[in-house]
Formats: sequence, structure tokens, C-alpha cells
Amino acid sequence: MADQVTIDKRPFLRQPRVHAGLTVLVLAIAGVAVWLAVTAGRETTDDAQVDAHVTQISSRVGGTVTKVAIEDNQPVEAGAILVELDPRDYQVAVEKARAELADAEASAVAARSNVPITSTTAAGNEATARGGLTHAQSGIAAAEKEIEAARARLVTAQARLREAEANAAKAARDVERLRGLLAKDEVSQQQFDSVTAAAEAQKAAADSARSQVAEADAGIRVAESKLAQARAAELQARAELQTAQTGPSQVTATKARASSAEARVQQARANLAQAELNLQYTTVKAPARGVIGRKGINAGQVVQAGQPLLAIVQLDEVWIVANYKETQLKDMRPGQRATVDVDALGGRGFNGKVGSLAGATGARFSLLPPENATGNFVKVVQRVPVKIVLDPGQDPEHRLRPGMSVTTTVYTR
Repeated sequence: MADQVTIDKRPFLRQPRVHAGLTVLVLAIAGVAVWLAVTAGRETTDDAQVDAHVTQISSRVGGTVTKVAIEDNQPVEAGAILVELDPRDYQVAVEKARAELADAEASAVAARSNVPITSTTAAGNEATARGGLTHAQSGIAAAEKEIEAARARLVTAQARLREAEANAAKAARDVERLRGLLAKDEVSQQQFDSVTAAAEAQKAAADSARSQVAEADAGIRVAESKLAQARAAELQARAELQTAQTGPSQVTATKARASSAEARVQQARANLAQAELNLQYTTVKAPARGVIGRKGINAGQVVQAGQPLLAIVQLDEVWIVANYKETQLKDMRPGQRATVDVDALGGRGFNGKVGSLAGATGARFSLLPPENATGNFVKVVQRVPVKIVLDPGQDPEHRLRPGMSVTTTVYTR
């Protein structure tokens, strides 16, 4: 006998299975609505890490390490001594620079003292040269006048000589004429002797006139010699004046040498300052407060200038770098509130705010940025680093360390 089939004749919606399914659907929709309402206006990512300033400490000078005053993970204060290098070479350089500075200063003092001496000497030489030129010109004028006077005396002496020769010739003729008359007893012996004496006197006067002519001619030669000497003295005085007139150039050159000496002093001072700085650099000090990391130096090691020695992690100021997807940045702005959950601290939460958004995606800052123009383009959602600044005073024990993984939530509404 066939089984009897029972048909539920109640309305469809009141059937138990349909009712249960509808209830589950309503609850699911309500849950989704509640989740959307709760998560609306916030963006979360677990691609985030703690970051801080990590200062690489390098040596400013080369040398042998004599002392390492720190250990790995040791807290240090700003100004604490970290590493000491052998300072002896740099002490010698300082002493040498001081000696060179002293020598340059002495040379500068001597050069400065030469300036007024050169100025005074140049002025005196010029005045002396001008006086010598004036004296030589006066000598030329006097010699020229003396020549004129000598020539005048020569003319006068020549005139007297002609007169004396004429008188002597006349007297000689008178003697010869009277000599014949004396023989004829036409004149007395006394007259003849008188004429003879007069002739001798005229002859002596002619000889004297000749001497005067010779003397006047010699005077001309002497005066011409004096004129030549005076002109030579003038040429010499002009040459001395030209030399003396180079005095301003000599003064300028002396001042230039003094300036050059002063410049060498400044250079020596700079060299001394650099040597003293190099001596100070043999003691490497902490530039800021932090924790020592990556110590790669030991006593006895020889280091070069610029060689990394260790790193200092500054824990007084830490922040979060959260790599958000580009699709999460639509409503994100600097200044929005954010929360940070730190994995290493059991999910302990910290409060902060968005400090800034990076200028480019992380891929653009990578060692090999993607080149999408090659034709093999595959669209990948990019991530943009977002800096989240923590509110102060939340980590007095400095338990946040750079590199820790965190989960960040930014409230965009």
C-alpha cells in the first residue's frame, strides 16, 4: 500500500524552513549593515612599521682607534664620548700651524712697517731730485751767461789786440824812419830813443793784448766745459727725478706686499683652525641622545675619514610609516586622527594623527622603479607611505623600536 503524502497547506512564508531562512538572511543583512556603519570613515592597514632617526656616525679624520667607550645597544646622551683616535699626528700639525702663523704675522708686521718708510723715502727722493734738477738748470743758465761774458771779453780783447798791433806797427815804422834820419843827424838821439821806447811799449801792449785774447778764448772753453757739466748734471737730475717719480708705484707695491703678507696671516690662521678642528675630531662624540647600534669598530683598528663606525637610534622621537593602498587615500588628509596597535606589545594601542603623505608611491623610490612603457603592463595596486605622528608622552620607557610591525587605523570622518 503506497505511503500517504502529507501536504502542508499553510502559507509559504509561514512554513518553518522558509521562516528560518528569512530570519538568517535578515540577520546577515543587519550584521553587514552594522559592520558597514561601524567601519565607515576609517582606513586600516597592517603594512606599517615604527620608524625613527638613525644617525650613522663616521670619523671626520683618519687614524688608529685607541679607545671605544661604548657597547652595542648601550644608551648614550648627547655629547658622550664614543670613540677616541690617536691624536699625536694632529697635535704635531697644530704646533706646525701655530709656528707658520707666527712666521706669517712677523712677516706682516715687517711689511706694514715698510709702507711708511717707503712713502717717506719716495717723497724725500722726489724732493731731492727736483732740487737737483733746479740746481742743474741754474748751473746751465750761469754757464750760458759765463760763455756770453767770455765771448764778450774775447771780442774786446781782439779789438784791443788789433789796436795794439796797429800802434806797434806804427811805432816800428816811426823807429825805422827816425833811424835813417838819425844817421843823417836830422834828429837827435833823444828823439830816436823816445820813439824807440814808445815802439817797445806798443809792442809790449800788443803782446799783452794777445795774452788777453788767449785768456778770453780759454775762458770761453772753461765756460763751455761748465755748460757741458751743467747739462750733464741736468740729465742726471732728470733721470733721478724720473726714478723718484716712481715712488708712488713703489709705495703701491709695498702696500701690495703688506696686503699679501696679511693674506698669508689669514691663511695661516685658517690652517691653524683646521688643524685644531682635526685634533678635536679625533674624539668622536654622540650628536644626539639614543641607543648604540651596528657597532663595527674596535681598539687598534685603523679607520679612514668618512668610514662608518656605528649608528645611534634616536628613540625620543618615533613615528609610524603606514603603506596604504592608493584606493584608501581618497578621503585621507594630514591632521586626521589615527590609532596604532603594536604587535610586539601585545596589540597595545597608541594614539596619533596623520602627519603627511609621501610625494610618490613606494615603488617609485625603489632601487629599480617599474617601467610601464615596455608594453608588458600589469596593473598593480600601489601603496603610498603615510607618516603618522604619535601623541607625546605615550612611550616614556621607549619600548617602540624602529622596524616593529604595527596596525594603523586612520579615521577619515
